[in-house]
Amino acid sequence: MPENITRRHLIGATGALGVANLISADSRADEPAAANPAAVSVPENGHNYERVPLRTDMITVTAVQTRVNAVDRLNPAPGMKRNLELMTGFIDKAQYYSGKKDLLCFHEFPITGWDMWDRKEVERLCIEIPGPETEAISAKAREHQCYIKFGAYVRDPDWPGHILSVTTLIGPDGAIVARDWKARNVKGVFPTFELFTTTVYNVLDQYVEMYGEDAVVPVHRTDIGNICMSSTQLEPELIRAMALKGAELILRTASGGFRPFDMQATSAYNKVYTVIVNNAASLDNPNFFPDAFGGSGGSAIYGPNGDILAQAKSKFEQGVTARIPIASYRKRHRIPDVHMDLYQPILNAYQPRFAPNLFSEYTPTDLLDAKRYLDTKNRWR
Repeated sequence: MPENITRRHLIGATGALGVANLISADSRADEPAAANPAAVSVPENGHNYERVPLRTDMITVTAVQTRVNAVDRLNPAPGMKRNLELMTGFIDKAQYYSGKKDLLCFHEFPITGWDMWDRKEVERLCIEIPGPETEAISAKAREHQCYIKFGAYVRDPDWPGHILSVTTLIGPDGAIVARDWKARNVKGVFPTFELFTTTVYNVLDQYVEMYGEDAVVPVHRTDIGNICMSSTQLEPELIRAMALKGAELILRTASGGFRPFDMQATSAYNKVYTVIVNNAASLDNPNFFPDAFGGSGGSAIYGPNGDILAQAKSKFEQGVTARIPIASYRKRHRIPDVHMDLYQPILNAYQPRFAPNLFSEYTPTDLLDAKRYLDTKNRWR
């Protein structure tokens, strides 16, 4: 096989749209491959994108801004139990006052928190999906007849040796609607370390072989709207790819801060709703100041023109709620009108700083080892 032709390119050669081959995004780990694994579900008609009937014309969405508490690296079970109890308690609080909420969104690590753990330590605190934690959250989804979204470290028997950062969506019947991998990890931001969780991008060929090209950018077509989820920031191409496939609600998570303009701009550019959930200031988080990195708070909901529909009024724990007229929005919504012929030659010629599939070759042992390894793979040095 020629060096510049990968298994993914062979799969895509039968007709997948070029833009989806070029842009990576968050993926559902348990989504089966389509009958034609090369098919990517981008509609030819920008109005007639795939969707299912809505259960209601108006939905109520709450971003649940809660604390982040890192568990004990040597004995994580008690801390995870405590964090899960706090989370389910906040589900009850969000539903207690000011009417029923159709969708509750939590941040990136409500069950385990985050710390400078190594691979073996993170393996101890990974959850499984399904597992005891999702069962507890599913029970609350059934009780309140709502969707619940949250992030977590996850282990998957189909991916031995890998640690996944997954965003999960549970439906009102308690069923797991989706468990989406992180698209890619940020690189070059932290001066002394890099993240070692496995993302879609760094096992891309194997991922496409297992789940199909369309699973790289999943859209979950639910009765409250077409949902995409992501914990990736500052990658507008990712959100554009979601929007081209018919996304209506983009559910985004953060930990330790985010750029509001990233949420606002990508909402406006793609005419979609965006929910961003960050952690609250956390008084009892070990090893960190209560306002870690100065980036707590700011959770918000943005409309399809980039306008702020609701925003956290402080860095304390709170619910940020907005009503979304999903039925009337859907009647007038179109996918983005992108003049791809102008840009395709540039995209085809572009070489990213890091190649895909790097964690198919080696999985770093900790944050420092991830930096050492990725530094050797930097193609822009």
